[in-house]
Amino acid sequence: MRLHFVSVVALFATALAQDLSPGAGWREPSTSRSTSERVTIAQNAINAMVKQLDSSTAQFNGIGYWQAANVYSAMAIQDELTHSATNKAVVVNNLKLAFQKWKNFDQYGWWATAAYYAYRAYADTSLLNMAIAVWNNVTPFVVTQAQASAGKTPVKTSPLTATCDGATMAGGVFWRSTKDNTSINSITTGLYITLSAYLAEMTKDSKYTNAAILSANWMKAHNINSKNIVLDSESGSDCTRSPSNYIFTYNSGKLIEGLAILASVTGDNQWNQLMLNVLAAAVKNTAWQGANGIITEGASTSADNDGVGFKAIFIRGLLQTFRKTTNASAKTLIREYTDVQYNALLDLASNGSSYSASWTGPAPSAFTAWGQLAALDVLTAAVGVN
Repeated sequence: MRLHFVSVVALFATALAQDLSPGAGWREPSTSRSTSERVTIAQNAINAMVKQLDSSTAQFNGIGYWQAANVYSAMAIQDELTHSATNKAVVVNNLKLAFQKWKNFDQYGWWATAAYYAYRAYADTSLLNMAIAVWNNVTPFVVTQAQASAGKTPVKTSPLTATCDGATMAGGVFWRSTKDNTSINSITTGLYITLSAYLAEMTKDSKYTNAAILSANWMKAHNINSKNIVLDSESGSDCTRSPSNYIFTYNSGKLIEGLAILASVTGDNQWNQLMLNVLAAAVKNTAWQGANGIITEGASTSADNDGVGFKAIFIRGLLQTFRKTTNASAKTLIREYTDVQYNALLDLASNGSSYSASWTGPAPSAFTAWGQLAALDVLTAAVGVN
């Protein structure tokens, strides 16, 4: 059976039988903490992370450069939610430094999305221009319909296949900028959908809307399995894909966020329905969480790795979706799921304002930058969803 056929059938079926109810066994899916207390907890965690900042490079000791962008995202969102400028100087100064210091180093969109969140928080148009500049740099790595039909693209030496499982490859975003790598990833495509949709929302320029739609169609046709879990990657040259167990929270989280914005921009309910399908599946996926609902992915306490930061992006995507969707059941689901992670962090994985990457515990004996990174978005999301 073709993957394209499986995906479409699954989407049709779950549109009718979608379960947006919270998990029955979820641990502590609510919080009684006041808004001021939640704001203080989140800001204290941010302050602890800022102590790791190298102001000469805009990077943080102990984590990688793509992860650093996500620290600034959490800081900007915290300020936007609280209508404050507490983190403004650190966020704005260091985003500008990073963009000045390394031209075109943001090949995926992590820093562009951070710049967009910061623009939204602080109304600094130079930040919006940064996000647009990255969009312009990434766009040549998106397969166009003409390139898919011709079987070639100027950014790759290998030929392209026009279709995989009967669906056009147009809209997929290459993972690597190197000429010989034709892997198309969900995270690069999801980041592009999200950035395009945000820019469409802000500028009203149809080129961003059309870009988001093209890439969203690629995701819908290629990289969502029959259970509505987002898969990882597919080759643009021969249709081979990553193993079926290569499933990660951030792939679903970034797509959910992008679809929520795209649905709002276009008014097209297919994107809202797809978002709800992926959301309902992701928050109950046993591959990355226990029956208690606590995320177990990226739980390394001995060293940083990419997986540690994935779940933070997942929770951030849920927060942004909560803020955009009008579906009451989806809002309740996101609130309760976020509070499960929030209470786990505070009850099981905290030592003062320091947090473990293992949200099931134990509490950390010492501060780790990667554990702190993973916690920031949860702590900030708890401000926004309650």
